[in-house]
Amino acid sequence: MDATTLAHELVGLHEEAALVPPFSERYPGLTADSGYAAARKLHAHRCARGWKPLGRKIGFTNRTLWDRYGVHEPMWGTVYDHTLVSSANNKATVDLKGLAQPRIEPEIAFCVKSTPPLTRDPQAILSAMEWIAHSVEIVQCHHPDWKVKIADCTADNGLHGRLVVGTPIAVGKIAGLAAALPFLRLSLYKGKDRKDEGLGSNVLGSPLLALAFLIEVLDKQGEKLQPGEIITTGTLTDAHPVSAGETWRTDLHGFALRSLEIEFK
Repeated sequence: MDATTLAHELVGLHEEAALVPPFSERYPGLTADSGYAAARKLHAHRCARGWKPLGRKIGFTNRTLWDRYGVHEPMWGTVYDHTLVSSANNKATVDLKGLAQPRIEPEIAFCVKSTPPLTRDPQAILSAMEWIAHSVEIVQCHHPDWKVKIADCTADNGLHGRLVVGTPIAVGKIAGLAAALPFLRLSLYKGKDRKDEGLGSNVLGSPLLALAFLIEVLDKQGEKLQPGEIITTGTLTDAHPVSAGETWRTDLHGFALRSLEIEFK
């Protein structure tokens, strides 16, 4: 499988928000690992153009969606200064221009304080985090009808489009946070209509266990999370299509993290 040829195609797709048949149908031998190899070349192209990596997104951590999408394992992509959207008072405006088939995903994000240990102990991982925040990721897909395999996702930078991060809270200010995260309950609204609900346990049992997955995968790839990285851990609900002119919001049902309101243009 020629990762360089695929990377050139990825560059063009992201410049035009074009739709093409799945990479996995057209690049013989494409695997999750060779998809990551193509994504690293896309990453190098972006960095050469001045993009700055700020963190990672983890995708397909919500096991309730695996059968529907035909992807049965998580993956990750890079978040950049060009894709991070700032919020003010937990409100943000997101420009969908340049995104292919965008969908909204309400998530939980962390900022790394120190390189976390290779463990599945949620409290040990939390101890390596500086802060926690509610986040909303806008994902995209360059294949018609969102028909993908895991290799299509790893190649296409984890399907990352945009990331909105709400007001951070130091992890030490929320008592019992590691134990509480699996029970976090969130509602997602389009205008006044409630579209979906989700739980913290949907993402591999807890957002912290989603982080554990990323730590393990990066270790196998010879990488480690670095202090200052922002990590968003996967959608608590289904991913819903969004369009310009719509306003969506979340409700975290009394949890310490604030809700977010996103206006799309």
